[in-house]
Amino acid sequence: MSGVKRRYLVTGGAGFVGSHVVLALLDRGHEVVVFDNLSQGHRAAVPEAARLIEGDLADAHRVGEVLGDGPWDGVLHFAALSLVGESMKQPFRYLLENATNGIRLIEACVQHGIGRFVLSSTANLYGTAGDEPIREETVIDPGSPYGESKLMIEKALRWADACCGLRSARLRYFNAAGADALGRAGEDHDPETHLIPLVIDAALGRRPEIAVFGSDYPTPDGTCIRDYIHVADLADAHIRALGALDGRSVTYNLGTGRGNSVLEVIRSVERIGGRKVPVRIASRRAGDPAVLVAASDLIQAETGWNPHYTVLDDIVRTAWAWREAHPHGYGTPLESAAA
Repeated sequence: MSGVKRRYLVTGGAGFVGSHVVLALLDRGHEVVVFDNLSQGHRAAVPEAARLIEGDLADAHRVGEVLGDGPWDGVLHFAALSLVGESMKQPFRYLLENATNGIRLIEACVQHGIGRFVLSSTANLYGTAGDEPIREETVIDPGSPYGESKLMIEKALRWADACCGLRSARLRYFNAAGADALGRAGEDHDPETHLIPLVIDAALGRRPEIAVFGSDYPTPDGTCIRDYIHVADLADAHIRALGALDGRSVTYNLGTGRGNSVLEVIRSVERIGGRKVPVRIASRRAGDPAVLVAASDLIQAETGWNPHYTVLDDIVRTAWAWREAHPHGYGTPLESAAA
């Protein structure tokens, strides 16, 4: 797909992963339109070279207008409620908003003759897997309503292919991390729930401490192990997945194939930042498995994708640079104080 300028719609393109995919598409010379309601994303995260259309996927008429302004070479779908813990408290909100909006978007793509669709899915579909890296054939058992909502969209995509010929890529991954190496985009959530930016904030004195939930897991240092994948590597995978849709739909797990523990993340931040991180050991959280690591052999074999950031310190270094340079995220101090 290189060398040919194409036109893509990115839903949720003002969010963390979506904005980095937008940058990657623009860097490759493509035209990008972002559709986002800015409830979780940031206007400032959308590059000037991309067109931002502010709107909600629940507005079927608006979605139809946007897709009707073709042609489109594909849709990449990131817009979703994405907090696992919150989904356990508000299951019906997640099931209704994520699944319904996603399925309606798929239907609209079919109606407007769009042939390619990439879904930012989740490895949370696999629930609490064992110690081995999770592969695509691992038994599906969503660990939360959030994961269930993504599974519902995946099933709709299967039928959209079988009945209507819409080819799709379903990309499943765990912990997106890091920031654009050039400092053009980074991670800015409210509330922030991801470990790496939380640890960085603790090192920078922006929060009092980091709570480590459980130190007695069956892992080398007793803390949970997770697969951290750099957001730029995720962006590259999404673009490569588009190219894999020439003949069929695909499902890929994305990961580095190795994990890092909570304490390893903390030590990495201390090395990169040169500052001590205040830590408090707390009780385990219900439902936290000891190890979650995703294997990515299939996408590597079929598309040539390989993560560039395979060392935790390199991931943390980009996250630290963004966090230190943007103490208020995408907002100004005044905007952050008012938020």
